Amino acid sequence: MELHGLHHVTAVTSDASANLRFYTEVLGLRLVKKTVNQDDVSAYHLFYADKFGTPGWDMTFFDWPQIGPDRRGTDSIVNTLLRVNGRAALEYWAARFDDLGVRHEAITTFAGRDILRFEDPEGQRLTLVDDQGAPFEGEPWDRADIPLQHALRGFYGVMLSVPRLDLIEPILTRVLGWQQAGQHSGFDNPGETVTIFAMEGGGPGKEVFVVEQPDAFPARLGRGGVHHVAFRVRDAEEQNEWNRTLTRAGVNTSGIIDRFYFQSLYFRISRGILFELATDGPGFAMDEPLEELGERLSLPPFLEPYREQIEAGLTPL
Repeated sequence: MELHGLHHVTAVTSDASANLRFYTEVLGLRLVKKTVNQDDVSAYHLFYADKFGTPGWDMTFFDWPQIGPDRRGTDSIVNTLLRVNGRAALEYWAARFDDLGVRHEAITTFAGRDILRFEDPEGQRLTLVDDQGAPFEGEPWDRADIPLQHALRGFYGVMLSVPRLDLIEPILTRVLGWQQAGQHSGFDNPGETVTIFAMEGGGPGKEVFVVEQPDAFPARLGRGGVHHVAFRVRDAEEQNEWNRTLTRAGVNTSGIIDRFYFQSLYFRISRGILFELATDGPGFAMDEPLEELGERLSLPPFLEPYREQIEAGLTPL
């Protein structure tokens, strides 16, 4: 039994309107679902993805206007890596970022692949990675002003920072079944070693980078930070088996939670790092036509009776 790669990454914004502009107008993603945080209905939950809302694409955000800035540090999810095809795509994005005033670094190389590190307006750390033409699921949003050959192609992976690798490696390898796929230095700091863990053989969409930072302060989640990362399970049967596996290993879980668009199972691998296992379906077209995804506030059935009150508490986008 294996996990099948990244499903989604959920981060925090304090400005939903600016967040919407950046991820749709700058990065060319589609807003595929405008809904609310089911555990805090005063907050938007925005999902950006490809044309269809394909698992493995979804960059999602909780909108908490009063939250302070993210305090960077260890025991946290510190970078989200996105796929593009080829050096020419990275050069296109570097020029686009220059034109649009997006903070970025120079194109460099890490673990044998060209990369381009950049930040969104709230300091969310993101990296474009050349996937070297590897196959991908889904289809880029064709209504963005970005040439399709240079468009984003879903997730490449995520990076975690931990104070001690030996404390979390057993859960990654023995419990989750990931394979160590190499160690490299120089992603952010030449003196730091990044260990790559792979699902289903690794490669684009199926890797997690872990950097050990024993001298860093613990992070504190805020705007521009990542709340959790979700990994793919095919269906409820697989998810239930994973719940049993985690429980047998002594890992506390949330139990299966119905999020309507997918089923979720949450657990922590440390105090600061939250993982989710999410089913691929049923998908975002459950409650609105594919051609109209993200155009109105969508609510799962158990919240629909409270639509008037919920909408009254949200700032229109």
